[in-house]
Amino acid sequence: MNVKLKRAVDAAMTVALLFLMGYQFWGSVAHEWAGVGIFALFAVHHILNWRWHKNLFQGKYSPMRIFQVCIDVLTLFSMIALIYSSLVLSRYVFALLPVEGGMALARRLHILGSYWGFLLMSIHLGLHWNMVIGMAQKGLRIKKSSRMRSVLLFLIGTAISLYGITVFIRRDFLTYLLLKSEFVFLDYEESVFQFYIDYLALMGLCIFIAHYLARLLKQVHGQSK
Repeated sequence: MNVKLKRAVDAAMTVALLFLMGYQFWGSVAHEWAGVGIFALFAVHHILNWRWHKNLFQGKYSPMRIFQVCIDVLTLFSMIALIYSSLVLSRYVFALLPVEGGMALARRLHILGSYWGFLLMSIHLGLHWNMVIGMAQKGLRIKKSSRMRSVLLFLIGTAISLYGITVFIRRDFLTYLLLKSEFVFLDYEESVFQFYIDYLALMGLCIFIAHYLARLLKQVHGQSK
């Protein structure tokens, strides 16, 4: 039951993350409530994974574990930046809170938290992609490994990643990651379908890189023993 709940929370966070990136389609009210939802899910995620916190300062740190902890800590920082900036910028959900001033800083933090948060959460998902694969295999009742299937999935992942690179460039992600602009360009007339295809591809790129980098780090650590 606990495992199923964890997977349900993770799936809901992924959907909420994609929803939040499409602000121009859903408006401020829906965006703010979805933000509250993802903050709540983030808290539940950490509660359900309390053993990770308990064991944080125990055991040896392999290259893989160091990388994973760095991603988790950076994700936490991005979420803290989003929580603070959301409280300041809110015009609906938190409008009654006695928060005044700091709009310029909050706007910068919200851009940084949003764009870095999207990439970091996607990388985090990629680091646990083996569990997703395992669940898919169990659901499809696939018991035997297949080299042909592995190669096919790798080629599909590569194709998605290549498209994801074009999305990263075309949507000026680097501009917002480096805060070269304090305002995000939103195209209110673009296709919702195209937008989410692009963002799913970008998420796929992060998952692909994280998944295979994790495999490489584990192999290197195994060979160094």
